Amino acid sequence: MLPGIGLCAAITAVAMAAQALEERVAGHPYVEALVLAILLGIAVRTAWTPDARFRTGIAFSAKQLLEIAVVLLGASLSLGAILASGPALLAGIVGTVVLGIAASVAICRALGLPARMAILVACGNAICGNSAIAAVAPVIGAQPKDIAASIAFTAVLGVLMVLGLPLFVPLTRMSDNQYGVLAGLTVYAVPQVLAATVPVSLLSTQVGTLVKLVRVLMLGPVVVAFSLIAPRLPQEPGMEGGASPKGRPGLTKLVPWFILGFLILATFRSLGLIPDAAVKPLTQLAGLLTVLSMAALGLGVDVRVLARVGGRVTLAVTASLAVLIAVSIMLIHGLNID
Repeated sequence: MLPGIGLCAAITAVAMAAQALEERVAGHPYVEALVLAILLGIAVRTAWTPDARFRTGIAFSAKQLLEIAVVLLGASLSLGAILASGPALLAGIVGTVVLGIAASVAICRALGLPARMAILVACGNAICGNSAIAAVAPVIGAQPKDIAASIAFTAVLGVLMVLGLPLFVPLTRMSDNQYGVLAGLTVYAVPQVLAATVPVSLLSTQVGTLVKLVRVLMLGPVVVAFSLIAPRLPQEPGMEGGASPKGRPGLTKLVPWFILGFLILATFRSLGLIPDAAVKPLTQLAGLLTVLSMAALGLGVDVRVLARVGGRVTLAVTASLAVLIAVSIMLIHGLNID
C-alpha cells in the first residue's frame, strides 16, 4: 500500500502548503486544503494514470483512512453549548437541515442526477459541505466520480458564499445576530463561517459558530438515517455487485462502525472524558486524514466524466443553496430573532 499512500501524502503536502500560503497572505483560506487536494488529485489523474502498484494504497486512503477521520471528528463536538442556546432555535436548525436535505434531493432528482449524487449534494448543502459529503459517501456506496463532483462544485459555491454572504447585511438590513444565524445555517465549513462573519462583527462570529456546530451535530443522525435507506437505493452504472440486499440488514449495515465511533467520541467529549488538551491534536489528525482521503478520491476520477455531469451538478447545487438560504431567512423571521 505504501506507493499509493505516499502519492496521496505528497498531494496532501502540496495542498496544505498552498492553504498555509493563503492564510499568510489573506489571513484565512479561501480554498481549503481539502478542496485543493481533490483538485490536485484530479489534475494528476488527468495527466497520468497510476498503475497497479499504486491502486491498493489509493483505495485504502480513500476509504479506511476517511472512516478513521470521521471517527476522530466526534472528539471535537460537545453537547453542552448547543443545549444552552434554547429549544426553539435548536428545533428550527434541525428542521432547516431536514427540509434542506429533502428539497435538495428533490431538485437533484428532478434535474436527472443519480440518487447517490443527489444525496451527497443534499447533505453537503444542508449540513457541512465537504465533511458531510465525505461522511455520507461510504454509507450509501457512492462512486468516486460522484463524490469528487459533489465536493468540487460545492466547494466553488462555498467560496462564493464566503465572499457574497456579507452583502446580506446592508441589502436586507440584518442585525449582527440575525446575520450570524444566517451564516451558521448556510455556510458550509466552520472555517468558512469564521471567514464570512469575522468581517461583520464578533457577535456574528459567535452566533454563527454556535449555529454551525448544531448543524455539524446533525451529521451523525443523518448518516444513520441514510444507512437505513442505502440498501433500497437503485444500482447505478459502474457499481459492482448485484441488486441491493433484501430484508433487514444487520447492525453493521444499519450503523457503520465509524459512525458508532463518531457518536461514542462525541458522547465522551460531552461528558468530559476527553480532555481539552487532546481535542486539538485529534481534530488536526482528522483534518489531515480527510485531506489525504480527498487526494485519493481525486486520483480515482476521470475528469472527462466530471465534465459531462458538471452543468447539472452546478445547477442542482446552486438551486439547493438558494432554497436553503430562503428557508433560513424564514426561520430567522419566524422565530423573531433580532
